[in-house]
Amino acid sequence: MTFPPHASGISARGPGPPLSAPEPPLLVPNAVVVVLNATGHITLWSRSVEDLLGWTREDVLGRRFDRLMDAGGTDAEAPEDILAKLLGSESWSGVLPLLHRDGHPVHTRVQASLLVDGDGRAFVHASLAEESPPSPGEPGRTALESLFESSPLGVAIFDTDLRCIRANEALARLDHRPLRSHLGRTVDEVIAGPVGHRILELQRQVLRTGMPVLDVTLPGPEGQGFRSVSCSRLEDTSHRVTGIGCTVMDVTERRRIARQNEVVRARLTLLNDLGSRVAGLLDIPAIAERLADTLVPAFGDYAGVVLLESVVTEGELPRHAPTHRTPLVQLGVACVDPNPLTERMLRIGQSVSLAEHSAAGEALRTGTPHLLGSPERVRSATYPGDPKTRAALDLGVHSMMLLPLRAADVVLGLLVVYRANDSPPFDTDDLAFAMRLADRAGTSLDNARLYAREREGALMLQRALMPQHVPEPPGVHIAFRYVPASTGNEAGGDWFDVTQLAGGRVALIIGDVTGHGLRAAATMGLLRTAVRTLSVLDLPPAQLLQHIDDIATDLTHDPDEALMATCAYAVYDPSLRHCVIARAGHVPPLLVEPEPEGGGARTVRVIDVPSGAPLGVGGVAFEEVGFDVSEGSVLALYTDGLIETRGEDIGTGLERLRSQLTEPYASLEEACDGMLSILEPETERDDVALLLAQLVSFPDAPARS
Repeated sequence: MTFPPHASGISARGPGPPLSAPEPPLLVPNAVVVVLNATGHITLWSRSVEDLLGWTREDVLGRRFDRLMDAGGTDAEAPEDILAKLLGSESWSGVLPLLHRDGHPVHTRVQASLLVDGDGRAFVHASLAEESPPSPGEPGRTALESLFESSPLGVAIFDTDLRCIRANEALARLDHRPLRSHLGRTVDEVIAGPVGHRILELQRQVLRTGMPVLDVTLPGPEGQGFRSVSCSRLEDTSHRVTGIGCTVMDVTERRRIARQNEVVRARLTLLNDLGSRVAGLLDIPAIAERLADTLVPAFGDYAGVVLLESVVTEGELPRHAPTHRTPLVQLGVACVDPNPLTERMLRIGQSVSLAEHSAAGEALRTGTPHLLGSPERVRSATYPGDPKTRAALDLGVHSMMLLPLRAADVVLGLLVVYRANDSPPFDTDDLAFAMRLADRAGTSLDNARLYAREREGALMLQRALMPQHVPEPPGVHIAFRYVPASTGNEAGGDWFDVTQLAGGRVALIIGDVTGHGLRAAATMGLLRTAVRTLSVLDLPPAQLLQHIDDIATDLTHDPDEALMATCAYAVYDPSLRHCVIARAGHVPPLLVEPEPEGGGARTVRVIDVPSGAPLGVGGVAFEEVGFDVSEGSVLALYTDGLIETRGEDIGTGLERLRSQLTEPYASLEEACDGMLSILEPETERDDVALLLAQLVSFPDAPARS
């Protein structure tokens, strides 16, 4: 069958009233698209229309649409009249008998909309689908139509050319565009820019692969909010691809909640990070530095810790609330971009001045956090003309928080956090969270303050109890050293002493109280005093240690905190060049023989003295050993910190010390330094006490064979 010949032009006839009242577009299953120009000539004829009516693109392009109508099936109304009404209506739908190329009529449901292209030219977008007779499934179709129109989700159907043939009002509301602007257009023609191109790419992917795309989140119209887009391929009962179905959902609130959850997780991570980074630190400057470093750049662009000078230098809390006159010092600082301006704004060790009614002064005086949310308010932070504030503004700071660092209700200082340039300004949620950080940091700073005060007290006590001057009685030459522990800077319990006894004899004592701190220092003082007191009774070493053990046991108030100490007690008689030693759990003493007359290495031997139990165990007898010494021999007494290394057997350290003492030394002082040289640098170690005694005879004593 050839295409019907042209009738007279349609332009002479007026459009007349619509064939039917405009109605919302109906869902037309398996619809295909035809586009007509303003005079009713066909300008778009897709392959799917060819499958429906048999006419090829070459047959119909440029022909009038009314030539396809079956004149005998239009209820006595001329096809050109129907076309005129269709062209004169904004929206038209109905059933038309169209001629198949084979000559039989195809009852077709037509849904047409009058649209305008970008150049202002009118055209008609018509969706065509073969009309099926009523079937038992008609109620389901009606329900589907109702669901389509009432769904809160935006729904659109696209043909195989990815042009929209059906959409609901919900989609129009979500896109902020009239419904008719969607019909007959591809997505990128309706939604300009990257979002439209992205959706079109997804549709092409789904059309090509058949794999649905679900829940792709994209920015909403004009960048406002977010939309979730899902696409799936549509097929008829014969599995012929008919187009694409898309749903759109507003997920702005979901994104907001997800963002809030991300912020909460990030804040919890930051809070835990701060706790882990300052855990175990007992040094105020180190905590201040870690605090600032933790906050930048995770929470702010710049941060500084300002503390009361009395807290840093004296470890004392202020008796009265601090004011703008209270001396302040800048400690920890951190910044995203170190430069001369940041050095001017944040410099460790610089004094900080405040005006009486400044924001920082109020935060310090009242303990209330302050949020300065604009450059104008940032100027009020300290005092007018403050160069630190000018530097902050030059760096682009537009928002800052002044957070009191508190120990209970006492303000120790301020944590100051800044945001600059493109960083979002702080809000009240940030302020509430920052106070949690500041409170945790304040607790750590107060613990460090208390520790520093106790440490200072322990060190002061230890210095007071240690011998200020070690005597050197006739018959011995003395050298000594004391080295604090490498970590913690706590006072230890190591001590040594030299005491003159009756008959010209000399007592040499060294001891080590377990633990560190004030209790260890105090216990050391008690034991040292007890040993000095009992030594004047001229008791044998083993008997003296038995009495000291009884005293140590009596000093234990809590069984869970038993007092433990080790001690070595030696008595040397210069007239006889005889030495007696007893020890209570202490490391063994060493005896360095004089250098051989013919030269060579010295002989260093470990004195075999029963170790005994540490003081404070109780109920254990002590033994002593006596031996003669050669003129000029050196007795080496030391504490376990000299030979004990973590992960190493103590015997290895003892052998290292013995080997070191075989070297020649010009003096006892040089020998002390040589012994300390075996300490491993950059390793954790206990404090060390060292006492060297060169054993000689009295000047007028007779020589011994």
